[in-house]
Amino acid sequence: MKTKVLRIFLIIIGLLSLANVGLMYLIANPTIGFTLQAIISICVILYAIFFNKLNKKIHIAIISVAFIPIAFSLFLMIYGNISNANYQEDVVIVLGAGINGETVSRPLAHRLDRTIEYFNQNPNSTIIVTGGLGNRAVITEAEAMARYLVARGVPRESILLEEKSTSTYENLSFAKEILEEHFPNGFNAVLITNDFHIYRSVSIARQAGLDVNRLGAYTDWYTWGINYLREMVAIINHKLSLGLTRNQN
Repeated sequence: MKTKVLRIFLIIIGLLSLANVGLMYLIANPTIGFTLQAIISICVILYAIFFNKLNKKIHIAIISVAFIPIAFSLFLMIYGNISNANYQEDVVIVLGAGINGETVSRPLAHRLDRTIEYFNQNPNSTIIVTGGLGNRAVITEAEAMARYLVARGVPRESILLEEKSTSTYENLSFAKEILEEHFPNGFNAVLITNDFHIYRSVSIARQAGLDVNRLGAYTDWYTWGINYLREMVAIINHKLSLGLTRNQN
């Protein structure tokens, strides 16, 4: 009886996860996270169907493999929600996250709302918003971000725009060039992005020559699977590319 309940539970989880992928496909740009969550969802359903035909060793192996993305995601979530911002930084660096037309996406809105919270506590700080022209955009991400902030009370003169970047590394590298011109004597910075994205972004910032504090923004619960799975792959690729670069040097 317990096994039957468990199998039904796993099938329901798998189907809900597949439905979540379908929902996200309608409201967000597809990424490798979509594919990974869909594959995992199907695997969960198949595991439930063939549950009674698998021996103990296979069950242990499956559970062990499943633990890896869960542990990875928990680490990213915990790290991304532990801030070391002191609210005395000179600069707030906000990473772009896609826009539709002229409207910021929900993940980007969460980053900007976090920025507003920070700015209200440190109104002397300078905000730099980052992001070039995306596929579904008619203005740059940076411009859309600036408009969002201004509409909610942030003075336009407190905002700098970095409008050329197409990746996180370019966000930070190009932002650094702009900030060095505005702060020739040096500056302290805090980096704001969604919590799942904080770990890799801080690492990339260091790669770009920026020493930053961190402040994570909220992530909608229904995007956890796709975003954390995508981020796992992105972190692995990032670490591999760093390793290759070091070996070449």
